[in-house]
Amino acid sequence: MKALSLYTILIERRLWRPLLIAGVGAAAMLALLAGRAAAASAEAASARLSRDLNKAIHAPATPKVNWARDINRVRHVQVVIMSRDTDPEMTTLRQSVVASGGSVHVRLPGLRMVTATVPAARVAALAARADVIGIAPNRATQRTASTLEAITGALAANVRTNSTKTSYSGLDGTGIGIAVLDSGIMKVHEGFYNAIGASRVKRSVQMLSTSQANWTTGSDETTSLAPGSTALASYETAISTDASSVQDPYGHGTHVAAVAAARSSFYDYSPDTTGIAPNANLYDVRVLNGVGVGTLSDTLEGIQWVMFHAREYNIRVLNLSLAASSTDSWQTDPLCIAARSAVAAGITVVAAAGNFGLGAAGQEVYGTISAPGNDPSVITVGSLNFQSTLARGDDTVNHFSSRGPTRSAWVDAYGARHVDNLIKPDLVAPGNRIVSVAATKAKSSDPAWNYLASSFYSQLVSPVGITQAYKETQMMMSGTSIAAPVVAGTVALMLQANAGLTPPLVKAILQYSAQPLGTANLLQQGAGALNISGAVALAKALRSDLAGAIQAGTIAAGDPLLASGQSLPSPSTTINGSSFSWSRLAFVGGGSVVSGNALFTHYQPIYDPRTTWANGIVRRREAVYWSGDGIAPNTFVKSFTDVAAPNQTLVTAGVVGANGLLATSSWLNQTGLFVPTAQLSGWLAAGGGSALGQSIVLAESIVLAESIVLAESIVLAESVVLAESIVLSESVVLSEGQVLSEGLTLGEN
Repeated sequence: MKALSLYTILIERRLWRPLLIAGVGAAAMLALLAGRAAAASAEAASARLSRDLNKAIHAPATPKVNWARDINRVRHVQVVIMSRDTDPEMTTLRQSVVASGGSVHVRLPGLRMVTATVPAARVAALAARADVIGIAPNRATQRTASTLEAITGALAANVRTNSTKTSYSGLDGTGIGIAVLDSGIMKVHEGFYNAIGASRVKRSVQMLSTSQANWTTGSDETTSLAPGSTALASYETAISTDASSVQDPYGHGTHVAAVAAARSSFYDYSPDTTGIAPNANLYDVRVLNGVGVGTLSDTLEGIQWVMFHAREYNIRVLNLSLAASSTDSWQTDPLCIAARSAVAAGITVVAAAGNFGLGAAGQEVYGTISAPGNDPSVITVGSLNFQSTLARGDDTVNHFSSRGPTRSAWVDAYGARHVDNLIKPDLVAPGNRIVSVAATKAKSSDPAWNYLASSFYSQLVSPVGITQAYKETQMMMSGTSIAAPVVAGTVALMLQANAGLTPPLVKAILQYSAQPLGTANLLQQGAGALNISGAVALAKALRSDLAGAIQAGTIAAGDPLLASGQSLPSPSTTINGSSFSWSRLAFVGGGSVVSGNALFTHYQPIYDPRTTWANGIVRRREAVYWSGDGIAPNTFVKSFTDVAAPNQTLVTAGVVGANGLLATSSWLNQTGLFVPTAQLSGWLAAGGGSALGQSIVLAESIVLAESIVLAESIVLAESVVLAESIVLSESVVLSEGQVLSEGLTLGEN
């Protein structure tokens, strides 16, 4: 955020003119200007506070939210403070928190954040510190709540040549780690076994420290966790739940993990519930409690744990089927920053779009993407309804699936509000009435059902129609929470096929190979429906040393991207006897659509996972690793640097720009972002769009390309904020428009 010096106030706002005209003397003028400068500085500090936090601080009575409380008749708030301090331990910031009468509960050096309890009256002073980027409340997070193989294209010659309940061959995610931040994973369920009967859930940890609402004051409870240290060993022991008999009391996380990576070879009944990557390793990071609720801080801590161990365990994919409401831009939202940090560390982050596509009156609502799905670096997944058939021609976007654009916003130093308006979701995947693993208590004599199954037995368990046996239990779920792990499992297959893919390149491949559905527009379906066969085919055609070359700085814009002797595959796929053309489009810069073979024949610098480009802003975020005696080099993430990206090419000449085909966005006229994806894809296939005559270049931190302008009048939702500024995640949907309660999405009839 821009610092407001007295010079800035005097020159940029020209406040000296009316004073001079009025004949005010120099001394009085300086005094008045100093007063105005102080007010402007206070305004700037206030702009660093999330809107819901600022409102709570100034409310006449302490609001009834989970992150505000009166202690000894003094209002306190539990917050996440984001720092730009060069000291990753944020020592002086932590000291200031304690000196203000607060406490530091969680230290997140890998993200430059701390979770703290602070007297509400002292928050503004902390926000005014030069080393503070922003302060957000420790909001609640919740879950955003085979047939899969057949309908997604996983059963194709280039993926898996055959798959039955007893065997399969081909790509299966072997060696790739998928971290699932959710309500836990029942690791002893046979769906998570490998071919020799051992669990593929390699670690189970639990991050629920601030979910217990620790409201102590006047202390710093955190410690540094250096690799090999006694403190780290104690921490890992404290969070381990490997031996727990109740690893997923809620039931959401187990189902999500199984959609991504379950095996079905141990079952002697139908249906075949094989997941997308049935031999991938799973890492269970529990951040939601027994009723599916957690906190922002716990989720951030979970992401930091994943980043710390990513290279050690080869965790290449992170699934976030959860969400938090946010009034903050992707630039300052702490959950977005954490997800973006994971991407910068080489982890592909897949997030659920949210289930807020329908308003209370059953009307379609745009602008309902929740955090962290509103971040440009993550793969945001909406939900499609496969209509209970293996054919893809009748697939539609679920009405409950959240629509774009993103409506989070930031406030500049002058108090002006700027809405992000990023194009989201990125694509859609099956997320309706999906049958997969159901968690129970891991005790054969007392296999109690998880909370969701016991609460909604007739809707979730009974329709499966099988004899439910211990370690073989199944249930049915729907929602973008279930669509996201379909994509997460797909990413594991792509990385098994080509380990050199980077997160932004993975996203581009998924979008380019997607199948546009019917008349759904860019804000409903993104680039289209997931096409695993096409994504894997394109991944296999590209060079496998890309990630290493980017890290080493040995690849330049426009260098060949195809593997030696390879050519681009035909942009069409046949699944279940039906052929379709790929979308051949991708989103860049937050609000632009591009196409063309050059996206994959030549290296595009936007495939560097350390680069984020959106809203005309380009940042470079880079991991700093622990070093020292006995510490493996470049292995354990310690912190990150984040700077304005240097002048560089972002997209090379030859890439086709599609913005000129979209015109002004109008819902009524189906133009701009409301153009059906299939129609835009057809125009591009017919030669529409304009090949860039020169590269899009970042010069002096200004991107010389305009995004699509979205008229405010067509957006029906300002942000995804429900009661108490908490996203209550997936509603119970039994049929389109019939919402029973705030809980799980059961699907459409």
